[in-house]
Amino acid sequence: MSDEELLVEFALTRLDHPGLDLEEVAALVVRRVGPERMVEFAGQTLVHRDELRGAVFPAAVEHVLRVVLTLRGPRD
Repeated sequence: MSDEELLVEFALTRLDHPGLDLEEVAALVVRRVGPERMVEFAGQTLVHRDELRGAVFPAAVEHVLRVVLTLRGPRD
């Protein structure tokens, strides 16, 4: 899944759940994409942090948040 596709998935999930904060939306995205993508996302976080292990779900949520906030750019 590309970063742009992940951003679209995040945006659509946020539209479905407007009252949730960003981390809660990211958690829903991770649940929606399934276990294979969750492991892929967690792996990206662990590579970024230069770690060998970590909890899969929180690491996957962290990846989604990092991608969303990076593509979103700086806020004025």
